[in-house]
Amino acid sequence: MTASVTDPPIPASADGDLLAIAREQVLERGEPLTYDQILAVLRTGDDELEAWLALAHEVRLRYQGPSVEVEGIVSLKTGGCPEDCHFCSQSGQFTSPVRSVWLNIPELVRAAKQTAATGASEFCIVAAVRGPDDKLMEQLREGVAAIQAAVDINVAASVGMLTQEQVDDLVDMGIHRYNHNLEAGRSFFPQVVTTHSWQERWDTCEMIAASGMELCCGGLVGMGETLEQRAELAADLSRLQPHEVPLNFLNPRPGTPFGHLEPMDTGDALRTIAAFRLALPRTILRYAGGRELTLGDLGTRDGLLGGINAVIVGNYLTTLGRDPKEDLELLADLDMPIRALNDTF
Repeated sequence: MTASVTDPPIPASADGDLLAIAREQVLERGEPLTYDQILAVLRTGDDELEAWLALAHEVRLRYQGPSVEVEGIVSLKTGGCPEDCHFCSQSGQFTSPVRSVWLNIPELVRAAKQTAATGASEFCIVAAVRGPDDKLMEQLREGVAAIQAAVDINVAASVGMLTQEQVDDLVDMGIHRYNHNLEAGRSFFPQVVTTHSWQERWDTCEMIAASGMELCCGGLVGMGETLEQRAELAADLSRLQPHEVPLNFLNPRPGTPFGHLEPMDTGDALRTIAAFRLALPRTILRYAGGRELTLGDLGTRDGLLGGINAVIVGNYLTTLGRDPKEDLELLADLDMPIRALNDTF
């Protein structure tokens, strides 16, 4: 259970003051919430949730506009990862059913074409590795070249921790955006991963940010972290200033150390969305894994009206997502246009 169940909400009068402060600070001046302010939002009661979602939506519209960026992802290598991320069924250290699988280049191109057909502007290639070896880098280069020759779509990648030489190689390949999540706040990270450090992730993110590639860096909530640690993650991301933050909600996977945890409460998840948007007013905030289980159809709609302005369509790396048609129909119903490819450059 997360601390959100046991921590008392802050008094309504204090929350009202905070809402007014947040409106002036974030909406009017574009300045993100501080750590203490993020924590205060996370501690608010359900009776104030609608007001916070409404403010987050206003912030999204002012600094991001009404359009929604759509992305598809595919795994170049699934399973057999040497790391022990406790939420992930791709770790080779756990008894989860995922086993190592590699995609070939024609399959990557076919998946990219299918993603582009949904209206997506971004296609992300992911590999379950600590970091890429020479063979993987070469396969990635071949795959990116084949996709770029066949499909009009931006290509992103997520292949673990990098060296500066590998960062330079990815730039040379034409990778548009690189994903490397912090996963959790620094103080909670050792309870999530023991085979590498939070600092190692941060170092890779800083190299990406300095390279000219767009940095996609988010995290996972609902893993048993306290509200303080959840606020810490949001504040860390605000300090890093990535181009995009994918927000994942724990989908407990059998055979993993976090497989016994209960899914996050819907209200808690929506409050988190609002807090992250107010901590990151100028950043793309993307629905990622676990939203189907945590939010359902109604909560998914509420999140899009509460700060979210990007979605991953289709399936995730090891879990099923919503039918892309359902997401596209929802965006049309909400009168949220899909961001065109040229708008992402």
